[in-house]
Amino acid sequence: MADLEAFRAEARAWLDKNCPPGARGPGPVSNGSSKTKITDPDTRLWLTRMIERGWTVPTWPREYGGGGLSTEECIVLLEEMKSIGARPALYSIGTRMLGPTLLEFGTEEQKKRHLPRIARAEVEWCQGYSEPGAGSDLASLRTRAVLEGDRYVINGSKIWTSSAHEADWMFVLVRTDPDAPKHDGISLMLLPMNQPGVSIKPIRLISGDSPFSETFFDNAHADVRDLVGDLNKGWAVGKRLLQHERSGMESLLAGGTGNRGLTGLAEIARKYVGVENGKVKDRVARNQIVKNEMDSRALALTQRRVVEESAEGGTPGPATSIFKMIRTDLEKAYFDLATSMRGAQGFGWEGASFTDKELEDLRRLLSSRAASIYSGSNEIQRNIIAKRVLGLPD
Repeated sequence: MADLEAFRAEARAWLDKNCPPGARGPGPVSNGSSKTKITDPDTRLWLTRMIERGWTVPTWPREYGGGGLSTEECIVLLEEMKSIGARPALYSIGTRMLGPTLLEFGTEEQKKRHLPRIARAEVEWCQGYSEPGAGSDLASLRTRAVLEGDRYVINGSKIWTSSAHEADWMFVLVRTDPDAPKHDGISLMLLPMNQPGVSIKPIRLISGDSPFSETFFDNAHADVRDLVGDLNKGWAVGKRLLQHERSGMESLLAGGTGNRGLTGLAEIARKYVGVENGKVKDRVARNQIVKNEMDSRALALTQRRVVEESAEGGTPGPATSIFKMIRTDLEKAYFDLATSMRGAQGFGWEGASFTDKELEDLRRLLSSRAASIYSGSNEIQRNIIAKRVLGLPD
């Protein structure tokens, strides 16, 4: 305990000295993509300092660019960052999903080649899972990879590829044995996006954004050394990767609840609903705000407890489906409240009479509806909870 308190004092002093004012509170966070440049000087300085310290990925081993912290030390670091409002310096698919998966399943060569670049914010990744006709039933995927010499030749397509337009690399599930049962014969491999065989078509959503894309493979190439895990055994690797996405220390690093940016309902209520005797005037709105805040804190505490109880502080197993499902419902409820409390001001699409935050929250209200579908629908999460957490029969 004394050592932990000493680390807390050290971390607090370092953060106080090295976290610039512009990196505290809401603001931009790097995703590591070589295609997007950081223009804010404080955000860039914060990223540089955290990379040097190894705290972009604090629990990763030092030899791969991490900080080598224990779970307990990392939690202390997160608490001290939160106390000064410090944003994560790096928050990416590489840190949250692929990196932990490579630490668990990757070869030493893969770890040395890919992990330090992720930690240094030199590369961003995207996920090639869903296909037309293979979404919830992902094991029906048909994108093929055929070994030719020292590389796999890939043909097919993926859909709902998050941030494909920003990604430098993709981790992709492909069928390598078409004659095997559908959950077998699948492999996970890594491939660069910047090659002639890969093309991207953005999907425009009702929110007006295009964070998702269709990705097409026309004789795209993946190096044979970038097969992750055993050939034809990628289904287990792919499932584990999703558990890293839904939980683990990287999710805690996002700010505790996993709901990045979902704060400020009370401030919205004070401005648009009004205050009387120190309370939000509308009793229904007041109760809804309290419930959302309590549920968010309960999720944060539950997630933290489960992570701490996992072996060596690693990512939990099927329990992560609980986090994903509850987080999805909280996100939808948050934006329902954030827009409805503003009245007519909450539902403007464009125009000078609406603030940037009003416009942003309406778009996030619309996009939040997709959260109950992507990364495994809520129905799938309930099935996983029933079978693998509660042990109920099929």
